[in-house]
Amino acid sequence: MKTLHLPEILLPADGTDMTKWAVNACDQFTSDYAYWQEVEKFVEGYPSTFNLIFPEIYLKDNPEARIKKINSKMKEYLDGGVFKSVTGGFILVERTTESGTRTGIVLAVDLEDYSFLKDDKAVIRSTEATVPERIPPRVEIRKDAYVELPHAMLLYNDEKHAVLKSVKRGKVLYDFDLQMNGGHIKGTYIENSKEVAENLLSLKDESGMLFAVGDGNHSLATAKTCWDNLKVNLSSKERETHPARFALCEIVNIFDPALNFEPIHRLIKCKDVQKFVESYKTFGGNKAYIVVDGKKHEIPFSDNIPEGIRTLDESISKFIKENGGEVDYIHGEAELTNFTQDKGNVGVLLPAIAKNDFFNLIISGGNLPRKTFSMGEGNEKRYYIEAKKIRI
Repeated sequence: MKTLHLPEILLPADGTDMTKWAVNACDQFTSDYAYWQEVEKFVEGYPSTFNLIFPEIYLKDNPEARIKKINSKMKEYLDGGVFKSVTGGFILVERTTESGTRTGIVLAVDLEDYSFLKDDKAVIRSTEATVPERIPPRVEIRKDAYVELPHAMLLYNDEKHAVLKSVKRGKVLYDFDLQMNGGHIKGTYIENSKEVAENLLSLKDESGMLFAVGDGNHSLATAKTCWDNLKVNLSSKERETHPARFALCEIVNIFDPALNFEPIHRLIKCKDVQKFVESYKTFGGNKAYIVVDGKKHEIPFSDNIPEGIRTLDESISKFIKENGGEVDYIHGEAELTNFTQDKGNVGVLLPAIAKNDFFNLIISGGNLPRKTFSMGEGNEKRYYIEAKKIRI
C-alpha cells in the first residue's frame, strides 16, 4: 500500500473532556494573544493538546523552555494512560461549521513520497513556496518529540466522490463540540480501510500526483526534514518501518461542498501607512482592497491571482526593507479589518482562488506563493485530536 499507511492512532482515553482536549491549529490567530490566552485558561488543569503543541504566536517567547515542557508533557501523557490506541484502520472525520459539514479521513502517508521542492513531481506535492528560515525552529520543536499531532490537510481530486461512497462505517470514536467557536466534530472508525486506500490510489493523475497539501505545508516540510535527518543513521530495514517515516494527516476531497477556499490577507505593520499605500501599485481586471482605519478602498488586482500575490509580497518585502516594519498573514476579513484600526497597521484584502482551478495550478506551475489560500476561516481549521508516535 505504497504512499498510504495504516497507523497506530492515539486518541485520548475514555472519560477525557474532549472539548478541552482539542485545540485549533498552531498557525492560527498569530496576532491575537487574547485568543490563545483564553484557550490556555479554558483548558487549565485538564489533559489537552494545548500542552503538546507550540502556538506560533509564542515562537519568539523563550522557545527552548516551551519545547522542553511540551516533550515532558508528551511523555507524561504516554506513560500516564492519557492515550488509548486505535489500530488497523483509518478514521472518518465529519466537521460541522458555518460552512456546512466537511468530511475527511485521518490516515498516514509515506514521507518518501512527498516533496516540498517546486519542480519535484512527487505523489504528494507542496502547494506553496517553503520559506527555508521557517523550517529550523520547527525542526527544534519536532526532533525530540515523542508524538506528532497533525494539522496538515491534504487534498485529493475525486469529483465523483467515489472514495467516501466506498467507506464502511464502524464504531463512533468521538462526537463533541469544539471550543472557541470551532463547531462540532465526529470521528468514526473505517472498517474497510485497505479498500478505501486502493480507491484513493486509483485517483493518481497522469503527472503522478495524488495529494496536494491544502493546509500545513511547513509542518509537513518539517516532518520530511526530520525524517531525512534521522534516516541517515538507520539501516535499510529500520527505514522501512520507523514511525517517523509516516506522517499523520487528514485528507479531504477538493470537491467537498463544505470546503471553501479563502484568501489569506496581508497585514503590514509600519510607521507610515500612507507611504505604503502610495508605494503599492496594482493593475488587472480582478479586485482587492486596501484597508486603513477599518475602511476598505477597492484597488485593481491581477487576473492571475498567484502572480498578483507574488507581486504584492515582493512590494511588501521591498517596503519593509527600505522603511522597516513587519508583515503578518490573517485569516478572515473581519479579523484583518479590526487590526487596521490600530495606528500603524494597513491591510490588503485579497481575492480567493477558485478551487476548480487548484490542481491545474499546481500541476502546471508548481508551488504557489506562500500563504496564497486558506481552506475556511480561522475557526474552521483542523483541531488537534489524533496523535501518532514518531519515536521508538
